[in-house]
Amino acid sequence: MNPILENILTRRSVRKYKTEQIADLELESILEAAKYAPSGGNSQSWHFTVVQNTDKLEELNQWVRNAFSNLVVDDTTYRSKKAGKAAAVNESYNFYYHAPTLIIVSNEREYSNALADTGAALQNIFLAAHALDIGSCWINQLTWFCDDIPVRSMLTSLRIPENHKVCGAAALGYIAGNFPKAVSRKEGMVHIVS
Repeated sequence: MNPILENILTRRSVRKYKTEQIADLELESILEAAKYAPSGGNSQSWHFTVVQNTDKLEELNQWVRNAFSNLVVDDTTYRSKKAGKAAAVNESYNFYYHAPTLIIVSNEREYSNALADTGAALQNIFLAAHALDIGSCWINQLTWFCDDIPVRSMLTSLRIPENHKVCGAAALGYIAGNFPKAVSRKEGMVHIVS
């Protein structure tokens, strides 16, 4: 099989990490791949914030837990938000799965292609990490709570620009335990019109 296609088809979301920090050279390679993602009009307006400080990560986790406690949910609430609110009441809750590295990707609030561009950059992060035998997982909580006042204050202290919104994040680290198995893909999602 083509190595690029194999990398895409074998990548999985990892939720168990070793405490050992990833190597600087690996991080640099992953960030370089992120910067080479396509962007609308070649704007390259994204911003990558790498957090590896354990104390900062734990503080951010506490603010996310607090934001979940204030989140009002009902029958129309996205199921992952409901599950997150239920999980966040536990002291052991950790939104980034205790990964030693968290890359927060933000983009300009008024830029209409922010989410698409960021999604492409995050996919490059995940594929580059997988190619380097580093586990990764897409993290949404900072997107949901980017404008929660204490969370936003913490994000600003991490030097995420005030005019940016968080569009996603990537947990990164060496995999602890077994590599996750593939989940079957849904049928009927592809229609070819010729």
